[in-house]
Amino acid sequence: MGILSKHVGIKFGSPAVRVLNDISVEIKDGEFVSLSGRSGAGKSTLLYVLSSLDNPTEGSVEISGQDITKMNSIDLHRFRNEQMGFVFQFHYLIAELTSIQNVLMPAMKCKRDVELRPRAMELLEKFGLKEKHDRYPRQLSGGEQQRLAIARALIMKPKYLFADEPTGALDTVNAESVMKILQECSTQDKMTVIMVTHDPDFAAMAPRKIVLADGKIISDNATNPS
Repeated sequence: MGILSKHVGIKFGSPAVRVLNDISVEIKDGEFVSLSGRSGAGKSTLLYVLSSLDNPTEGSVEISGQDITKMNSIDLHRFRNEQMGFVFQFHYLIAELTSIQNVLMPAMKCKRDVELRPRAMELLEKFGLKEKHDRYPRQLSGGEQQRLAIARALIMKPKYLFADEPTGALDTVNAESVMKILQECSTQDKMTVIMVTHDPDFAAMAPRKIVLADGKIISDNATNPS
């Protein structure tokens, strides 16, 4: 069923400043979509609205046929934890936890950490971190920390993966490594991947490219719903 936004708008502050304006977009299951545009265009805000992290001021957002703007907080938190993975520019790892404990954090929330520990080790091995499963974030490089954050986002086998500037704090080699992982999530694992990036080369790696300016979609190489 994918993600469907209908006439979404959002305003912040007082006096109100409009950040998104009348955005209707449909993202089908399994698509890899990049959101790009200049600073202040609204791309990160759109990602947060589509992923339920921000509520729209106007319009609605449906994910897998459910209107997330009408869900209560308990159901929404459960839905997020089970269906969504999040990757940000900064890894937000917990300094006091080891690598494998950080990966298992989402599983701990629903008491599935013992069950999913083998999957956590598989992810660490896939991302070249198996030998560092008992190390703390401070003992890892920046690229390793971001790969660890992606492993954490994938532990629950989410249907939707949201990434906000996931390569922004990385050097070229590590950034390309992260992009390869995101592509594999889409092509091999059939996840819906929505990625914000300011880098035109990385944006071009997504089959579908949406460009924003002044809170509006100005380019989309797919047909949007009315």
